[in-house]
Amino acid sequence: MQVFWFIPTHGDSRYLGTSEGAREVSFDYLKQVAVAADTLGYEGVLIPTGRSCEDPWVVASSLLPVAKNLKFLVAVRPGLHQPSLAARMAATFDRLSGGRLLINLVTGGDQTELEGDGVSLNHAERYEQSAEFIRIWREIIARSHTGESFDYEGRHLSVKGAKLLYPPVQKPYPPVYFGGSSPAAHDLAAEQVDAYLTWGEPPAEVARKVADVRARAAKHGRTVKFGIRLHIIVRETDDDAWRAAESLISRLDDDTVIRAQAAFARMDSEGQRRMAALHSGGKKRTRADLEISPNLWAGVGLVRGGAGTALVGDAKTVAARIEEYAALGIDTFVFSGYPHLEEAYRFAELVFPLLPRKLRQKLPGSGLTGPFGEVVANNYLPRASQS
Repeated sequence: MQVFWFIPTHGDSRYLGTSEGAREVSFDYLKQVAVAADTLGYEGVLIPTGRSCEDPWVVASSLLPVAKNLKFLVAVRPGLHQPSLAARMAATFDRLSGGRLLINLVTGGDQTELEGDGVSLNHAERYEQSAEFIRIWREIIARSHTGESFDYEGRHLSVKGAKLLYPPVQKPYPPVYFGGSSPAAHDLAAEQVDAYLTWGEPPAEVARKVADVRARAAKHGRTVKFGIRLHIIVRETDDDAWRAAESLISRLDDDTVIRAQAAFARMDSEGQRRMAALHSGGKKRTRADLEISPNLWAGVGLVRGGAGTALVGDAKTVAARIEEYAALGIDTFVFSGYPHLEEAYRFAELVFPLLPRKLRQKLPGSGLTGPFGEVVANNYLPRASQS
């Protein structure tokens, strides 16, 4: 089981939909989140892409000197640059990081945003372009280990004599992650990527996705790994966790939800449509309505695009829900929480000890000797928890 955290390059806050309790997206803050994830023993961090985000490559590069162990799952969007340039960037980053790069291929589903970036293709055409992009990207990098060049003539993209002189550390190329809910997305995942990522839908729906992608991959003689993207609201008791969930959306007003849902409805993303359906396009607002599966809460998706669900509960409950997804074949979990700095610590402290994973024991520490915790009465060492 691999556990990743999230770098909030599009902003962070205590309350969704408001600037109250908001965090500035500064290098200092992003560095704090990255160092926390690195210190606590997370496998890596996801760095998103999009108009609402700081550039993922610049952010990832800036964090290399401060995060010594983290892998960087960097989002790449076809259409914004050519695959040969993307291959060169990936190889350079992988070399400089000592083999810690992962690629998250993002086709995109917001037509307005994409057109603003110069991408005017429709949904089907974007997936065709994405398939061509990642095929060229993979071949250029894979052939760099032997010094070969690569020719390709596609409908949307082509290269002639493409060559990469400096190969990456990882062979044949840094692993590629990809998410999408349409049949075209499942076909692309089955044929070309290393790991398929789903947003946090109820386990039965995730199981159907996993089975479909797995079956399509088998037709190509391939196997694909699986991951899931979820928010986390974990506290010492279930009641505390649900109060925290309600607090997260307590400053939302109707107008903010309506405007957000109208924007999401204009997108042609099947995954976004499925997220919106979980809360009926913002019409569901109560805990009873938003708890769409045991401890799976759709409140985040009222105003946040993309991943819109959170696991809510005490540590044992959240760990049990994670195990349910793991039993379906999910082995990579990409989590986040508001605010991301504090929640990185909270999740690690409460849930890491309950997960069946070879966690680098950074809490309370492995390279240092005690005491851990505040010394009591200037004399006594703090005792281990008896719970």
